[in-house]
Amino acid sequence: MDSIGVLMACPMSSYLEQELEKRFHLFKFWQVTQKPQFLKEHSGSIRAVVGNAMAGADAELIEALPKLEIVASYSVGLDKVDLGKCREKGIRVTNTPDVLTEDVADLAIGLCLAVLRRICASDKYVRSGKWKKGDFKLTTKFTGKTVGIIGLGRIGTAVAKRAEAFDCPISYYSRTMKPDCKYKYYPSVVELASNCHILIVACPLTLETHHIINREVIDALGPKGVLINIGRGPHVDEPELVSALVEGRLGGAGLDVFEQEPEVPEELFGLENVVLLPHVGSGTVETRNAMADLVIGNLEAHFMNKPLLTPVV
Repeated sequence: MDSIGVLMACPMSSYLEQELEKRFHLFKFWQVTQKPQFLKEHSGSIRAVVGNAMAGADAELIEALPKLEIVASYSVGLDKVDLGKCREKGIRVTNTPDVLTEDVADLAIGLCLAVLRRICASDKYVRSGKWKKGDFKLTTKFTGKTVGIIGLGRIGTAVAKRAEAFDCPISYYSRTMKPDCKYKYYPSVVELASNCHILIVACPLTLETHHIINREVIDALGPKGVLINIGRGPHVDEPELVSALVEGRLGGAGLDVFEQEPEVPEELFGLENVVLLPHVGSGTVETRNAMADLVIGNLEAHFMNKPLLTPVV
C-alpha cells in the first residue's frame, strides 16, 4: 500500500504521522506552500484524506482530488467534512467514535468542578503568595447541582453517568426524546437552560446546532448558571457569551472549544469564573493513540476491500 497517496490535512499526532508513513505515501498538506499547484500535480495519486476537528475535506478539496476514495477523520465530529459532496461522489467517510468518549466526559466534569470551585483561580492565589495575606473566598458546591445536557449521544450519556455520581439530577435536550431514558427531557434548549444550574453542550455541530447557545439561552441560564462547552466552538454565539460573562448575566463558563480556534476572546482572560482550555477533550496519550489506530485501521480496511471499522458514509 506504500504507493497509495494519503493527504494529511494538518498536524495532528506524531504517532499517526509515523504509522501513516510506514504504510502509505504520505503528503503533509500544511507544509505545502503552493496548494493549488500541489493538488494539480498530485490529483491522480491522492486516494485518501486524513482530517480532524481543525481541517478536513471541504467541497473545493474534494473536487480537486478526482481519485479520492475515503476521508478518515481523526475526530468524532465531522463538521470539517462535506458529507453531502462525499455521498454524491461515493467517497467513504470514517471517524473515531467511542475511543474518546471517556476522556471528553471526564473533562466535562473537570470543567464543572474547576469553574464552581474556582480551582484555577485558587492555584493562582497560592502561586502569587496571596494566601499568606488571607484565605481564598468561598466557592460553590458541585454535588447536587442540576445538570442539563444538550445531546444525549455517547459523550452526553457518559457525562450524565459521571454527574449522577455527584448526586446531580440530570435533564437533557435532543432532537427527539430518547425511549426508555430515565432523565427528564425538555423539548427546547431554552426550557432546559431555565431548569438547570449547569448546561453542558455535547452535541454534534450541524447547521441546526450552530449557535444553539444564543442570548435567549444564556439569559435563561442566568447569573447563577454555568455553561460548559465540550462540543464545538460554533455551538455558542461567542460575542453574546462574552458580553454575558463580562456583564455578570451568566455565572461562569468552562470552555474547551472556541469559534475561531486558536483565537480566544481576550475579554475572558481576566475572568476567574471562566476556565479556558485549548481544545484538549480527547487529549491524552492513550486516547489519541487509539484514535490514530482507528484511522489506520479504517484506511487499511478500505484499501484491502474489507468492511470499514467506523463508517459514517
